[in-house]
Amino acid sequence: MARILVIEDDHDINNILTGLLSSAGYDVSRAFCGEEAKPLIKTDPDLILMDLMLPDTTGEELLKMVRSGIPVIAVSARSSVDDKVDLLSLGCIDYVTKPFDNKELLARIEVALKFKTKSFSYSFGDITLDESVHSVLIDDAPVRFTPTEYAIIKVLIMDQDRVISRSELLEKATEFTPDLVEESLKVHMSNLRRKLKQAGSRVEIEAVWGIGFKLTFS
Repeated sequence: MARILVIEDDHDINNILTGLLSSAGYDVSRAFCGEEAKPLIKTDPDLILMDLMLPDTTGEELLKMVRSGIPVIAVSARSSVDDKVDLLSLGCIDYVTKPFDNKELLARIEVALKFKTKSFSYSFGDITLDESVHSVLIDDAPVRFTPTEYAIIKVLIMDQDRVISRSELLEKATEFTPDLVEESLKVHMSNLRRKLKQAGSRVEIEAVWGIGFKLTFS
């Protein structure tokens, strides 16, 4: 049974989410503010549903506490493309706009939980990606990636022997991040390259003009 943490300060919405998820067979814990959420985040739930606009803590602060590989779905009243890109850039794997459809929410949760269902290891150069714990090691040192960055680097490593087109990368990565869009891909690529460089990796994400992307190791 998957464990889901609900972080929502609106008591009515919190009660609706908790009841819906419990009825669907999930083990649910919940918090109504950031201070209540912090100790629950440390228990490493399988998935977190989070309203990022909390009265006492910023969503960004809480996201920094989430272990790499634990999917976070934002529950937000914001619905513009820029707002959605911002949510994904912060590290959310997906978002649900209030008011939400119950069936759609459950479907998105099911997709997001795929992060917890596989136990394979992939490697390229000095990078090792372990699906069993959703971790990324560079020269055996752990490096934190957002779930969306994790999905992108996974696709690139799995297709390491060829150039993968932008459209194919988006299609494959959205198996785990359903709302990765063209507008946000550039942001995630920039963050990935920066983190690889900061970690001292010799792996680079090469942009092949007019085609797509390919990993190189020097």
